[in-house]
Amino acid sequence: MQATRSRRKVAPEAADGGDSGGKLEQPLLSSAICNGEDLGPFVRKVFASGRPETLLLHLRHFARSKESEIEEVCKSHYQDFILAVDDLRSLLSDVDSLKSALSVSNSRLQSVGGPLLSSLDSLVVAQNVSKNVNSALQSATLCIKLMELCSRANLHLSNGSFYMALKCLDSIENEFQDKTPSSTLKRMLERKIPEIRSHIEREISKEFGDWLVDIRVVSRNLGQLAIGQASAARQREEDMRIKQRQAEEQSRLSLRGCVYALEEDDEEGGLGGDENDGYNNGNNGFSGFDLTPLYRAYHIHQTLGLEDRFKQYYFENRKLQLTSDFQVSSMTPFLESHQTFFAQIAGFFIIEDRILRTGGGLVSKLEVENLWETAVSKMCSVLEDQFSRMQTASHLLLIKDYVSLLGVTLRRYSYPVDALLNVLSKHRDKYHELLLSDCRKQIAEALADDKFEQILMKKEYEYSMNVLSFQLQASDIVPAFPYVAPFSSTVPDCCRIVRSFIEDSVSFMSYGGQLDFYDVVKKYLDRLLGEVLDGALVKLISSSVQGVSQAMQVAANMAVLERACDFFFRHAAQLSGIPLRMAERGRKQFPLDKARDAAEETLSGMLKRKVDGFMTLIENVNWMTDEASQGGNEYVNEVIVYLETLVSTAQQILPPQVLKRVLQYVLSHISEKIVGALLGDSVKRFNENAIMGIDVDIQLLESFADNLSPALSEGDANQMKNALAESRQLINLLLSNQPENFLNPVIRERSYNALDYRKVVTISEKLRDSSDRLFGTFASRGARQNPKKKSLDALIKRLKM
Repeated sequence: MQATRSRRKVAPEAADGGDSGGKLEQPLLSSAICNGEDLGPFVRKVFASGRPETLLLHLRHFARSKESEIEEVCKSHYQDFILAVDDLRSLLSDVDSLKSALSVSNSRLQSVGGPLLSSLDSLVVAQNVSKNVNSALQSATLCIKLMELCSRANLHLSNGSFYMALKCLDSIENEFQDKTPSSTLKRMLERKIPEIRSHIEREISKEFGDWLVDIRVVSRNLGQLAIGQASAARQREEDMRIKQRQAEEQSRLSLRGCVYALEEDDEEGGLGGDENDGYNNGNNGFSGFDLTPLYRAYHIHQTLGLEDRFKQYYFENRKLQLTSDFQVSSMTPFLESHQTFFAQIAGFFIIEDRILRTGGGLVSKLEVENLWETAVSKMCSVLEDQFSRMQTASHLLLIKDYVSLLGVTLRRYSYPVDALLNVLSKHRDKYHELLLSDCRKQIAEALADDKFEQILMKKEYEYSMNVLSFQLQASDIVPAFPYVAPFSSTVPDCCRIVRSFIEDSVSFMSYGGQLDFYDVVKKYLDRLLGEVLDGALVKLISSSVQGVSQAMQVAANMAVLERACDFFFRHAAQLSGIPLRMAERGRKQFPLDKARDAAEETLSGMLKRKVDGFMTLIENVNWMTDEASQGGNEYVNEVIVYLETLVSTAQQILPPQVLKRVLQYVLSHISEKIVGALLGDSVKRFNENAIMGIDVDIQLLESFADNLSPALSEGDANQMKNALAESRQLINLLLSNQPENFLNPVIRERSYNALDYRKVVTISEKLRDSSDRLFGTFASRGARQNPKKKSLDALIKRLKM
């Protein structure tokens, strides 16, 4: 200890030997070491100055100063350390005694526990074996159940029961896959289950793809069947309307038996309605309409958790199918392919309606509506394009009928079809223009083939076909056969053309969304009759009629066509479904009036020219005769013979009213010729005897008119006599004892209203009495002037004023 202290004293002496710079750094170094700071700066500094010994000296000095502090601490705890050592030595002796006691106890325990431990080892081994056996049994049971499920899944797969196979796979995954003790089986399941699901998805997708291919054929057949049923239903309705019209006609004619016809029709309608109920309510009668593959695929995809993907896949494929259905082949005329085109679309939406109602959400109502809007837009554009190209009315009608049937069919499934019907209505005018053009050609051909000869009918069916079917009969009594009709072939031919026009027009307008279309049909019927038929007849009359017989036949045809026009309007009203009284109320004048007037004018013109040949004989009349002719002049006898011959022939062909009008024209012409002869330059003068002869001539003509009374009424005969009014009134005036009465307005209006006073003056100036003869007797020179002649001269003077 002393030596140590001597060494501590040496250190400051050595330190005192340093320079003043080292003394300054020692406190800083000590402070840095106490504070645990980095000594690097000090080291670098001494090495930079080249005096590392100073740093070492300072470090040794610091270490010696700390040793003294340690010695002081050790001295303060030394006594305690001595006491602790003494305690440890006493404890060691106790431990030795305890060790010997433990050794004794251990030997005793070993001797007693050895057998027990051996028994315990045997028990643990047995328990482990039992646990292993139980685990093996459980694993075997689990594997057996797993293999049974796998076998069942394989069986379902082989039988095509994909849903049951998927349920087995779900059971394997949920109940066995995580519990499978065999890692090999577990790896096999992890690999095979996705493969099996993929296989099922491929198989069901293939089956669904086959269904998509087959459903297109099914759609077409289904659409054709549905439209065919709509057509049959429409035909039954038409048959019902025909029978009702027949019953109404019979009732109108006060005939019995119509009630029985209606009752029979009601029974037939009831049966038809029952047959149609299945079609209306559920469409369950459609054959080949199987949605099982679709619903099976949808169910399997639901089970696979791919429901949304399958919905999208289904919708896209069906949309593509619909788009392909819209394609119109340019190689096949649309007239031949339109039924297939529309039937395919109809079947498509019938199937979609069924899927919407029974598919469990496979398609939504909005999706079906969007598809329908697309289809309607496409069909409208196709119709617009095809209609714009068509130039044949029958083609338009065929397509329109099928489109209207399509509309009726799909309207039953609540699809809106107004846009399609609007397209049909928009082409109404074009259809009727084409129809009028066709009828114009047919009428021209029918008129060109007419031989202007009466039709000979040998059988009753010919009479029914040519007369009764157009209600041309003048009496309800069926004539004896053979029967010669009063008209030529033009009449029934034109009637058939007009009737066909009416039926085609009504057919186009029917089922087009417009209920009251009679006005439209009547409008075009008026055009057909007033423009086409009337114009064709006028052209025929002006260019092809030659001879009185042909003109008479044409006039007779016009009279029959007048009755036929009544039938046309009634027929149009019946087909349009409006009461006949409304149709008759809206009737105008005879639409063929121009042709009728032209026919009568042509006939009367020919007769006038024929009569003019006989009227030339009036030049042979002795206008200064001494005696009045008692039997009539030659010209009038010839005219009457001709007229009587004409009437005997005309009465078999011409109706009384037509005959009356024609004869009126002829008699009026004769009257004008008589007056013209008296007025002409060829007659310089005439006497009263000649006027009396002309009076006899007019009486013969009036007797001819009276003799027609069996064929004409008394009023018609009087009207014919009025045609001779001018000549009759002139002769009466010339033979009157008081010719000055012509100046009396009342008498003139009553008895001389047909006379022109200028003609009266001219003709009266030519009248001479017997005393005015060039070589009169000398005895008459002193005779008093005839008072009648004097009165007539006064009349002439007054008229000239």
